[in-house]
Amino acid sequence: MARIGDLDLGDFPLWLSPMEAVTDAPFRSLCKQYGADVLVSEFVSSDAVVRMAGKTLSKMDFRAEERPTGIQIFGHDEQSMRQAAEIAASKKPDFIDLNWGCPVRKIVSKGAGSGILQDIPKMVSITSAVVKAMNEINLPVTVKTRLGWDSNSKPIVEVAERLQDIGIRAISIHGRTRAQLYGGTADWNLIGQVKNNPRMHIPVFGNGDIDSAQKAVEMRQHYGVDGVLIGRAAIGNPWIFRQVKHFMETGKELPLPSVQERKEICMQLFEKETECKGERVAAQEMKIHYSGFFKGLPGFKPVKMKLMLSSSMREAQELLESYPE
Repeated sequence: MARIGDLDLGDFPLWLSPMEAVTDAPFRSLCKQYGADVLVSEFVSSDAVVRMAGKTLSKMDFRAEERPTGIQIFGHDEQSMRQAAEIAASKKPDFIDLNWGCPVRKIVSKGAGSGILQDIPKMVSITSAVVKAMNEINLPVTVKTRLGWDSNSKPIVEVAERLQDIGIRAISIHGRTRAQLYGGTADWNLIGQVKNNPRMHIPVFGNGDIDSAQKAVEMRQHYGVDGVLIGRAAIGNPWIFRQVKHFMETGKELPLPSVQERKEICMQLFEKETECKGERVAAQEMKIHYSGFFKGLPGFKPVKMKLMLSSSMREAQELLESYPE
């Protein structure tokens, strides 16, 4: 049974991996509907949180049905990270997650995200400061990170121990280095080494290349992780969580949703995005999901091309209705 502090996550929790401009409240709620066990906000800048920037603060909002959920923070300064965690805690999340894994250049160049992997003592120091502040209000702190900076520096086994020793309650590991970005293949052997290190007693969650129910079960069986994070494979594909759970329970693959169900799910998300951000912004943000929603459908490409140019819910609905069942 995986636990983060007093929070019971179940036997093998499936996380929706936080992704900037993807895992907003509407998409998180949809994934929860289809079986995601743990949700985390889009990452928020500690500096922007401390400045009380409105757009950043809104990213920390979540709905009751999303629980258990965490707020993820990134930054490079101990004081701002601690203050941001205290502000985030006022939103009453179930845990605070520190992002030490984002590989994006503009984040890394400031020493934030996976940039901190070049300065492990600083990573430990900042994490310790946040943990101490959150311990005062009994709010667990977790970390998401990568194997290391590049192929010559993969200190994750030692790093995980050090972070555990200063009080984090769980660690999620993406099986790539910063240098790999999202290319190549995730190295789950090192994730397994962290999990099977006899000194580790906090939950270890694995991330990287989980794109099917079979893959999730394989990672559980081979490496013993306490749960998995599903990221890019969930974009336009929220039912992947339902598929994984069905396969774990029965050993059988669950059929893909019907064309009609896919249309309904797509428009449900569009409607939630519109309620949250307005129709114009929603139309833009839906574009990242269309390929996933309708992947593998014969002859759908012309409809998708038109969807990518559409700017309203009505137009999208009409285009979907033009595709036969």
